[in-house]
Amino acid sequence: MYTIKDVALKAGLSQATVSRVINNHPYVSEDKKQAVQKAMVELGYVPNSSAQRLRNIKTKKVAVLISRIVNPFFSQLVDAMEQKAAKHGYQLILCNTRISPEKELDYFQLLQSKQVDGIILAAAENKWEAIAPYTKYGTVIYCNEYDPNATVTRVRLDQVEGGYIGTKHLLDKGHRKIGYCQGNDSSVSVNRRKGYLKAITEAGIEPNPEWMFKDVFTVENGREIFRHIATMDNPPTAFFTGSDEVAAGMIKEAQLNGWRVPEDLAVVGFDDQPIATLMDPQFTTINQFTSNIGEKAMEVMLEIIEKKRENKAEDILLPLELIERQST
Repeated sequence: MYTIKDVALKAGLSQATVSRVINNHPYVSEDKKQAVQKAMVELGYVPNSSAQRLRNIKTKKVAVLISRIVNPFFSQLVDAMEQKAAKHGYQLILCNTRISPEKELDYFQLLQSKQVDGIILAAAENKWEAIAPYTKYGTVIYCNEYDPNATVTRVRLDQVEGGYIGTKHLLDKGHRKIGYCQGNDSSVSVNRRKGYLKAITEAGIEPNPEWMFKDVFTVENGREIFRHIATMDNPPTAFFTGSDEVAAGMIKEAQLNGWRVPEDLAVVGFDDQPIATLMDPQFTTINQFTSNIGEKAMEVMLEIIEKKRENKAEDILLPLELIERQST
């Protein structure tokens, strides 16, 4: 968050001069006024005295922050949000952070400058302490991703349970050598990993770091992971991929290399995206009812904006379900 000191440094003036400009003090030259105003615009600085006035203005717009616009999960999620918002006369602004903490904070200028009434974090690249200061400008809630330290509402799933039931399914099929893929260190990825580890340790299996992969997101990443394990002397016989995109890439590459699914490699995805039933074989995955998450998150956001609900530190947990298909 920028301060008067930052504005002064940007404008090349003293903090006292900046304060006089902000408070419309007489006897400040026009060029200094322009320098201060230019610095404020460039930094997105809003004086505290203006913040409360801005907060009371309603734009009927909500911003949704996602990390990868090419991920079909986000397409389905945002579509459900937009439909819910439109029914209540609100517009949705889609913001693609590309997994960048800096870009994510840049989008919060929309809230600070009152271009939107609230922000839904469907992806979160920054810790809560970096986001918390912006809550004085409008409503902020989490959807899917979350920070346990956040003092706002979190609409999400029990991702530990998701990771657990996906891995337990493979254990129940007789697999003992189970690999795991995760994205970055987001709450979703970390908690799914906890579920995976819980399941295999309960089964008395020692986790094998060589079978655990990080920063895996795409179909191509899935192909790369398969090519890597195919060179191992002791490869896993099954994978909980944490993503339908990754699962699809892994299955396709395995088939291209003469591996049979599930006989040589069983695969579980996550999301139950359309690709799960378009592949041959269709693959087992975790349905997290993406449209329901999006609709519920927007419902909560609008209720908070319209003062029908308090924005407090609470988790609204929605269900998920294992969908068994031919890949296992």
